[in-house]
Amino acid sequence: MTKDLLMSRRTLMASGLALGVSGLVPLARAAAPVKVAGIHASPVENAWNSCLHKALQDAAKEGVIEYVFSEGVSGTDYPRAMSEYAEQGNKLIIGEAYAVEKEARQVAADYPDTAFVLGSSGKEEGSNFGVFGTWNYDGAYLAGMLAGKMTKSNVVGSVGAMPIPEVNMLINAFAEGVKSVNPGCKHLVAFIGTFFDPPKAREAGLAQIDAGADILFGERIGTADAAKERNIKAVGSLIDYTPRYPDTVFANALWGFRPILNAAIADVAAGKPVGRNYTAFGLMKEGGSDIVFVKGVAPAEAEAAMEAKRADIKAGKFEVPQNMEQPK
Repeated sequence: MTKDLLMSRRTLMASGLALGVSGLVPLARAAAPVKVAGIHASPVENAWNSCLHKALQDAAKEGVIEYVFSEGVSGTDYPRAMSEYAEQGNKLIIGEAYAVEKEARQVAADYPDTAFVLGSSGKEEGSNFGVFGTWNYDGAYLAGMLAGKMTKSNVVGSVGAMPIPEVNMLINAFAEGVKSVNPGCKHLVAFIGTFFDPPKAREAGLAQIDAGADILFGERIGTADAAKERNIKAVGSLIDYTPRYPDTVFANALWGFRPILNAAIADVAAGKPVGRNYTAFGLMKEGGSDIVFVKGVAPAEAEAAMEAKRADIKAGKFEVPQNMEQPK
């Protein structure tokens, strides 16, 4: 399939998101670009980190920020990296505190004049430690609605990183979407115990296919490799995997970091505290997340029902359940 043909078949319901949603949060432009450091625990090719990295790179190209980064930073080195970037004069540090919640908060307390905005399952703290979550669960629910009407084995699977609240909520939302249109469908769940191990995610996906799953939800990168290998369909998360897997991935629960980044930059540039929760800027009703799917793969009536539900979510008429319990 050619790239042009693929684009003509794909329905992108998040054009603003795909472009970075740079207009959603007005940026308070400073006289000089804000110095920002990104600390990535995984390689920037990892889907989640790539969302942060691209948003930061785009902001740097626009002259809004000066951006430096480190990738593949281990948990034991993470606090040191935070301190070093603060010592170097960076005004805003973007990263993730999932494996180093206590240590990250201590570093922030040691550098009260530096703003830290990190992915976290915890709450904001003080005036300079802000948090954000990756809440693209609305898109996962909508993708589940399509999957529930597409499965022929009546078994679907989900491969996730580890059972932390954000991952649980995403997988549970996909399962709820499936259940809403196909109550009798069985849902298999596997966790790989790390945020980045594509071969392990592939192995988990293959095991679910062997157990009967004919559609996989890939919360982790590598899941679609298993689906491609066995010639079944898959759903991607965070980024659009369809160009990489044009005959396999038919839908993606997208998430954009740029609205969150814009809000944080605006606060720093205006001298405002960043000790707040920025998660809401990434929600579908705020324009920070959405679904992209290849039109014509799911039944027409399933697509119509999904689009109607999406409109309800955007209008605030329907809320996808926020279930952070570990899926069974």
